[in-house]
Order: sequence, then structure tokens, then C-alpha cells
Amino acid sequence: MGDTTVTQPEGREAALPPPVAAGTGPGPLRRLRAPHRPRFWFEILLIAVSYWVYSLVRNAVPEQKAEALRNADWIWRAEHRLGIAVEESVNHAVNSVTWLIIGMNYYYATLHFVVTLGVLVWLYRSHPGRYAATRLVLFATTAVALVGYYLYPLAPPRLMNGGEFIDTVMVHQTWGSMASGDLKHMSNQYAAMPSMHIGWSLWCGLTIFALASVPWVRALGLLYPALTLVVIVATANHFWLDAVGGLLCLAFGFAVARLWYGGQPYALPRTVERPRADVPPTGASRAGVSRIGAARSDVSRTGAGASPADSPRGRG
Repeated sequence: MGDTTVTQPEGREAALPPPVAAGTGPGPLRRLRAPHRPRFWFEILLIAVSYWVYSLVRNAVPEQKAEALRNADWIWRAEHRLGIAVEESVNHAVNSVTWLIIGMNYYYATLHFVVTLGVLVWLYRSHPGRYAATRLVLFATTAVALVGYYLYPLAPPRLMNGGEFIDTVMVHQTWGSMASGDLKHMSNQYAAMPSMHIGWSLWCGLTIFALASVPWVRALGLLYPALTLVVIVATANHFWLDAVGGLLCLAFGFAVARLWYGGQPYALPRTVERPRADVPPTGASRAGVSRIGAARSDVSRTGAGASPADSPRGRG
């Protein structure tokens, strides 16, 4: 007796996709690189630990006072050659207006953290799909800055030997600055290059300008780093070239995020949908799932309609 089989109509096999092995799909690295919704508890923990590590490493870098002062003299001479050595004039001019310089002292001590955290919260709530990539820019910027602190210790203008700069925090007895007064022993005094006041404020400003929808808010985004630049110079905490260092660190941060995510953070989707339980892990669309189900149903009906004589048992 010859064996007979139930044959599928022509073209039926093409309607059925090849079987997918269990566990296939995007690997762990690909999942990490894909935009995803941030988890609140994880972000709070990550930011807290990261800032603790940043402060620990920054303050653990040897102060190297003599080298830091030599580097400050070199920066000052270089700025004179470039014709941009006007920090001392700005410092004295702003210090002559008491209410203005006091306001700048508090600006320097507080907004650096307040605005940065505020932008992170805004991203988390309003742009969750872009949050992780934009946060990576900030973290990479800060990480490379730590390398700069280690390799190039630099005294701020207010600590230069024989300089005419005014330490505005000491003169006006304002609180909050980790660089002067009673808190100066808690912070590395010779980590002025690069300026993270500029790196972080530029990150905030560009993020607000790129993603905000209200025109005046976007304008404030651009104004913030510009005003920060004036503040760090007027308070004699940084040279102009320290700001250039902060800008270069930020450029590095954007390059890292672009390499990791395959595009600029601001160009990523604004939101990310939560994964659905009824969608297969292979990412097949609903239409594809429906076609698969229909094809399998047809095959079942074809087999059910076969006569007993056609089946192996019927032939016995």
C-alpha cells in the first residue's frame, strides 16, 4: 500500500512564516540602546550615586597647588596674547555694584544644580523617549571633565599669585559657594578646567531650545548659558578658556550619545509606548499575526475534511 499524505494547497507554505526559535529577538545590547521609558526610582538612585562619585573623584584629585598656579599664569598670558584677557575688568566692574555681585554669587552657588535637575525632571515627564539619551550626554560630559581635572590642575583667577582679582564671596560674605569661605576645604580649589558651570548650563540651554514649544522659553534656554558665562567670570571663578573647555566636554558628550543611540538625542521619538503582552516578542504586526492565524486555520480544516480512507488508519 502506498502512503498518502494530506497536501497543502499551492502557495499555502508561503503564507506561513518560518518558525522562530525561542528566545530570539533583540539582544541585551540592542535593548539598552533602544529608547525606553525611564524608571523613576532608578533615575533618582542613578543621579544621586553619580553626583556622589563625581564629587568624590573631583575632590580626590591631588590639588597640586604649584602646578595649578603655573597653569593659571600660562592661561592668563595666553589670553593676553589672544586679546581676550578682560576677566579682571569684568570682575572689578561687577563687584562695584553690590546687589548685582551678591546676586551673581548666589546664582553661581545654586542655579548650577537647580536648573540642571529641573531640566532632567522636565525631560523625564515630557520627553521620556529622549530622556536616557539626553541624560547620557550630561553624564559623558561630566565624566570627561573629571579627566581634565586630573590632567590639568588649574587655579581660578581669584587664587592667582599677585593677581588683582577680587574673591567676591569672601568680600561680600555670601553663603553657598564650595570654592570660597568656610566650605572651601570641602572642595578641590584647583579644578577650574574645564568649567562644568558652562558644560551643564549649555546642556540645559540647548535642551530647552531644541525641545521647548514656547518661544520665550526657548529664548531663556539660550540666555541661561550666556548669563552663566558672565557670572563665572565676574565672580573670578573661571577664565574664558575654562568655558571653552566646558564646551569641548559637552561636544564629547553629544558624540558619545550619537554613537550609542545612532542619532542625536533630540531627534529620537518623544514618547515610547509600553510593551504590550499580546504582541509577540519578534515584533510581528497585528496584521501579520492575523494572517498566520488564518493560514493555520485553513490547514486544520483541510486536514479535518480528509476521508477516513485517506488517513493512515482508514487504509488499514
